Order: sequence, then C-alpha cells, then structure tokens
Amino acid sequence: MMTGYLLTAGGERLELPPFTGWTLTRTGTVPCDSFVGTCLWGEGMEPRLEECCRLIVEEKGERRFTGVLDECGLRWDEKGSGLTVSGRGLAALLLDNESTAMDYQAATLADILREHVTPYGIQVAGEGELPTVPNFSTATGWSQWQVLYSFAKYHGGVAPWFDVYGALWVERGRKERRLTLTDNRGPLAFTWRDKRYGVYSEVLVQDRGSMKSQQVLNEKFRSQGGACRRVVTLPGKSAHEAMRYSGEYQLKESWAGRFRLEVTLPGSYFCEPGDRVEIRWKRPRLEGTWRVLETESVLDARGQRVTLTLGEG
Repeated sequence: MMTGYLLTAGGERLELPPFTGWTLTRTGTVPCDSFVGTCLWGEGMEPRLEECCRLIVEEKGERRFTGVLDECGLRWDEKGSGLTVSGRGLAALLLDNESTAMDYQAATLADILREHVTPYGIQVAGEGELPTVPNFSTATGWSQWQVLYSFAKYHGGVAPWFDVYGALWVERGRKERRLTLTDNRGPLAFTWRDKRYGVYSEVLVQDRGSMKSQQVLNEKFRSQGGACRRVVTLPGKSAHEAMRYSGEYQLKESWAGRFRLEVTLPGSYFCEPGDRVEIRWKRPRLEGTWRVLETESVLDARGQRVTLTLGEG
C-alpha cells in the first residue's frame, strides 16, 4: 500500500491517509518522475494544504517518490470527501527555472552544479570526475536542466539522473540490478514496438569554419527502406562539443529509440530505470535482456499492476 506525506516550506510533515488509487511513473530523468494519488479526506484541514510544497510517497516503508507538489484537489459528493495530490520529481525544479546567458572560459562540473543546480535546494548524491570544458556557453531561455544535461552528457558522456529521494547523480558506473522474468510471473499484457519514425538514415555534418561537409550513413536502415536525412552544422566552439553534433553520435541516438517492449505485470514489482531485465517466457515466446527505461505503477478499479517500458541493451 502506498502512503504519502506533504512537506511545508518550513519543513513540517503532514501525513496523508493511505492512497486508495495512484499512478506512479519513474523515469529518473526527463520527462520527470510523476505521481498522482487519491485518498480519503476529512474537512477542516484545507488551510494546511496551502502551506505544502513537497510530496513524498512510500510503499511498505520504502521510499518510492520525492518531488514537487504541483496540485491538490478536494472532492465532495454523495460518497464522502476525497483528496487528490499530484507532483513531479525534483528534476522539475531544473526544468521550471531558466538560465541567463553565461560564458565560461573553462567550465567544471563544480561550476555547473554551483550556478545551475544547488541554488534550487537539490542535493547532489554522486559527483563524478568530468572533463573541464573550454568555452562552454549557455543561452538565454535554456532551462537549468538543459545546461546540466548539455555539460554532462554531450561533453562528459554522463546522463544525469534523480533517485527516489530526489537526489541528483552525475557520475559514471551507475549501479544496476539484473532481474529475471520467467513463466512464474507471466505478463498481463505486452507490446513490442518497432518505431521507425525518428530513425535517421543519413546525417550530413557541415563544418561552419572550414566549409567542409561529411556524409554519414545508416546502411542497415537504408537497406530496410528508411529515408530520413538530418543536416547538422558544427558550432565550432570546442572539440568536446563536436562529439554532440557528429554524424555517428546522431545516428546512434536515433537508432537507440527504435525498439521498445512494454510489459504489464500484476501486483507490485518495483525496479528502477537503468536496471536490466532478462525475460524467459515460453508463453508468449519471448527471451532476451532489456534495459528498463520507465516504470509505471497503478492502482485503480482493475487492481494493482506495473508496466515496464524496456529498450535494447
């Protein structure tokens, strides 16, 4: 059973009745983790809701979600009164706040965290050693998340993520669990998708400085009839940033989103984005190892279930 707490801006905790229904989505990054839950609610405590700004969710004493409280909704009808709360993971604090234009002669991860992350009260649980990036710049209108992601992923090869406590991790070697699904835990439903839209067959890379261009082809996709070309212009800021705009990188990123497996299992089955799931099903016939991209736990009139969105790798 899921239970929740609301935190006020002053740090006071308000315990909620057990949720009678919920949808909890975990991605670890963007789009944000999210939670929507409904519980019974008595009259007289409405003024306390206005003071609350954070939402914590637990299941059997284990933390499942920490985030920004986005909305509270009260309902009164012939069945009584109820409260619905919804929120997003703490990545929302970086998405909702924009950066000013900034130029760094030589940016370090410590610089990025100090200027764009920690001012919003976000705790950094894991801080790896990323390379210093010369001539790193941000543009007006970039979200603080965009600044962090651009620095960490495109220059350091590390994708930032948030854990269930709302803490930020920016380091290599993310710990992952390996889980196995056999016929003892068969699916309620599963869907396999081959999403061709968005897969590039060709990337034309243009160098603004030298006026040269390079064509990079996805021969496998082209042989399957794929035709989707992208033209990318190198900004000429640094050798590190060129990696982001290289043809090989663009082709790899577009191909990574092609195959998806969605598996719905009965009951509660908690795992994290980034974990690996080995499937050994005889009925339906499906085997292989997949990476967890997203989890969605639901309790409604149909009962409790969890849907795992899995990708290759």
